[in-house]
Amino acid sequence: MATKKVTSLEVAKLAGVSQSAVSRVFTPGASASKKTGAKVRKAAKELGYRPNILARSLITGRSRIIGLVVAHLDNYFYPEALELLSNALQKKGYHVLVFMVAKTAGSIDDVVDEILDYQVDGIILASVAMSSSLASRCTSAGVPVILFNRSQDDDTFSAITSDNILGGQKVARFLIAGGHKRIAYIAGWEGASTQRDRETGFVEELKDHGLSLYAREVGNFNVDEARQAAHKMFSGDKIPDAVFVASDHMAFAVMDVLRSEIGLKIPEQVSVVGYDDVPVSSWPAYDLTTIRQPANRMVAETVSMILESIENKKTKPRQIKIDGPLIMRGSTRISNNASGENE
Repeated sequence: MATKKVTSLEVAKLAGVSQSAVSRVFTPGASASKKTGAKVRKAAKELGYRPNILARSLITGRSRIIGLVVAHLDNYFYPEALELLSNALQKKGYHVLVFMVAKTAGSIDDVVDEILDYQVDGIILASVAMSSSLASRCTSAGVPVILFNRSQDDDTFSAITSDNILGGQKVARFLIAGGHKRIAYIAGWEGASTQRDRETGFVEELKDHGLSLYAREVGNFNVDEARQAAHKMFSGDKIPDAVFVASDHMAFAVMDVLRSEIGLKIPEQVSVVGYDDVPVSSWPAYDLTTIRQPANRMVAETVSMILESIENKKTKPRQIKIDGPLIMRGSTRISNNASGENE
């Protein structure tokens, strides 16, 4: 036998308030006194009442749902960042739907179409590319899109990233100051703006000091491919004396290969630098020198921007780059003046 569904009118009668007061109590952002809220929630609990979020969204025109799209979670940076994003949005009264996609722009189209079917108020793309036609569909639907830890060449997208070019420059200055001459690079996925900008800053700074890349391999932000890249790079007689790896999770794989499979000493024979400063970086097993991605500040800017764009559809796209510090640890030889920061 089906259980009768409790209505907001029944809650209002038991709590001794109006039906509109019940609605305000269960509508994030609406005003209701603490006394009224306590009475309504007490009555709702006694009756087993649950507000109909979908029905409310039809009335208000807001679902209070944010679609969060991510390409991969094997990089330790993303679980932490996604948790911060979800918690920050929930504090603002929004629910988060997470969707997984492949890295390429074409693979996201079907997923975003599905997200739009949920009548989301906004979309955050975490390290995912987006086609111009898909962006136009979102704009036509009145759904703002924010890129997190990814940028695109046109300025029609709002994007929040760390300053990847500056980060690459800092790593180059740091390694040069440490006396390294044979400086190599293991790239991430070459379709990613983060990879491109880190390498651009790194290579340009080396060039400014009269150096060029001693060796280069591609790890595609993948642990197995990073291991293969390390074997190829360090298989000859004349090996690099330093390597910048485009992400921490690849750098861990590279360090494992160098020490356990090739038999090199870190940092005595080769210095290793990563990018992200995920928690594992500080573990004694790795003690990895790295550029810290300022996740808290990146998340705060992303949440502020998506909420602003939801409230004001005429908000103009902005691209924000946040500087992250170089964290010096034991995986590199360090000179007395090797901070990597500008003097």
